[in-house]
Amino acid sequence: MYNKLSLRTRIFITMIFIVILASVLIAGVTIFQYKDQAEDYHKEYLQRKEDQLNAQIDYILKNTTWEVKTENLKYILEYKHAIYEASDVLDINFNVYDLEGNLIISSKPRIEAANDYGKLDQAIIHGLSSSITKRYVEKTKAAGDRFQSSYSYILDPKFKPIGILHIPYYEDDTFNTDELKEFLLRLAAVYILLLVLAVMLAYIISKYITRSLKAISEKLYQTRLSRRNQKIYLDDPSEEIGALVDAYNGMIDELENSATLLAKSEREQAWREMAKQVAHEIKNPLTPMRLSVQSFQRKFDPNDENAKHKIEEFSKTLIQQIDTMSNIASAFGSFANMPAQQNETLNVIEVVRLSVDIFNEDYISFIADEKEITAKLDRTQLIRVITNLVKNAIQAIPEDREGKIVVNVYSEKDTIKISIADNGIGIAEENQEKIFEPKFTTKTSGMGLGLGMVKNIVETYNGHICMSSVLDKGTVFTVSFPKFKSHSE
Repeated sequence: MYNKLSLRTRIFITMIFIVILASVLIAGVTIFQYKDQAEDYHKEYLQRKEDQLNAQIDYILKNTTWEVKTENLKYILEYKHAIYEASDVLDINFNVYDLEGNLIISSKPRIEAANDYGKLDQAIIHGLSSSITKRYVEKTKAAGDRFQSSYSYILDPKFKPIGILHIPYYEDDTFNTDELKEFLLRLAAVYILLLVLAVMLAYIISKYITRSLKAISEKLYQTRLSRRNQKIYLDDPSEEIGALVDAYNGMIDELENSATLLAKSEREQAWREMAKQVAHEIKNPLTPMRLSVQSFQRKFDPNDENAKHKIEEFSKTLIQQIDTMSNIASAFGSFANMPAQQNETLNVIEVVRLSVDIFNEDYISFIADEKEITAKLDRTQLIRVITNLVKNAIQAIPEDREGKIVVNVYSEKDTIKISIADNGIGIAEENQEKIFEPKFTTKTSGMGLGLGMVKNIVETYNGHICMSSVLDKGTVFTVSFPKFKSHSE
C-alpha cells in the first residue's frame, strides 16, 4: 500500500511519521520513568516511616516497667501517650493487632472504638508469617486512588513476636502528576514545532523532486466519478509524460461515458440489498407468529383453569415479535440507523426463554441453571439472534429424523454463553469458514443473510459467535456476551 502512494505523499508521510513516532516514544518512556520513580518513592517512604515507628516502639518496650507481652501491649504503648506522640511527630497513622489479628490500639481512637478495621484477614497473617523478611505489604485501589498497607511484627526484647503493626499509607501522586503534565506539555510544544518544520521541509523537498509531475498529479487528485473532469494539456511534454497524459485523457473520456450508468447501478443495487435485508428480517418473526396462532387455536381450552396464564404467555410472545417487526419497520425509515440499538439491562435467561417459547416444535428444550443473568443489550437484537439460530436449527433437521434441539444459557466468569445444539445434517467442512459470509447459503431457498446478520449483531455488543459441526451428526452454535456489572460489584 505504501509503495503505491505518490513520491510526494511518501516523503510527507515518512517525515511526519518519524516526528510523531519519536514524540510518542519519548512521551511513553517519560511516563514510564515517572511512574517507576513514584513507585520507588512510595516504597522507600513507607519503609522509612515503618522503620522509624518500629524504632520508637522498641524504645518504649525497653523502657517500660510492664511485663512485655501481648496482653500488656495496649497499656505499654498508651502509657503517657508515647505512641500517639510518635505518630504525630512522624505524621503517620498506625494500628496494632494481637497475633490473632484482633485490633488492640489505633492512632485514631475513634477508629478503635468503631472497630472499622475489624479483624485482620487470615491471608494477611499467613503472608506475614511466611515472609522471609517478616514484613508484608498489601496494595489496593479504591475510587481510582492507590493505597498500601504495611504489616510487620512487634518484637519483645527476646525478639519474640507479641503483636502486629499495621501502617496504612495513601499514595499521593498529585505533585508527580502535575510535574509530568507540565513536562509533557512542554514536550508537545517542541514536537508541534518540529512537526511544522517537518511538513515545510517535506513540502519543499517533494516539490523540487516532483516538479515535472506536478500538473499531472494535480489533475489526478482532482479526478472524481461524480463530476465532469478536465483533460490535461501540456506544452512540449517528454515522451514518458506525453504517454501518461494521453492515457489520462483516454480514461477521462471513458469515465464520462460510464459515470451515469455506474451511479444508477449503485443506487439500484443498494436498494435491492436493503429490500432483501428488510424482507428477511420481517419474515423471521412472521413464521413463528403464524405457528403460535395456529397452535393456540388448536390447543386452547377456555375451560382450562390455567387459561388466563396461557393467554398472557401467548400475548407476551406475540407482542415481543410484533415489537421486533415494529423496530425493523421504524429502522427502515431511517436507512443509516438500521437496525436501531437501544441498550438496556436485560435478564438474558428470560428473553431467550420467551424467544424459544414462540416455536411449537416439541423437540426444542430450554435449559438454564440460573434464574437471572444480566447483560447490557438491545432486547430486539437478542431476540433476532435467538430466533434466527433456532430457525436454522429446525430447518437443518431432516424430515425422516427425530429432531432434538437444546437451547442452553449459562455463565462462565464474566461471560454469558448461549448455545443452540441440533442433531441435523451438519455443515460440510469446506463450507464452515464461509457460513457467516453475507449471501452465502447451502439452502435451496433463502438469501443467506441470517447468520451474517447474527454475527454483526453479536460483535456490535463486544460478543463472539462460534460454530462446531459434524456432518450428518449435528451443529452447535455458541454465542458469548460480556456480563453486565453493577457499580457495587
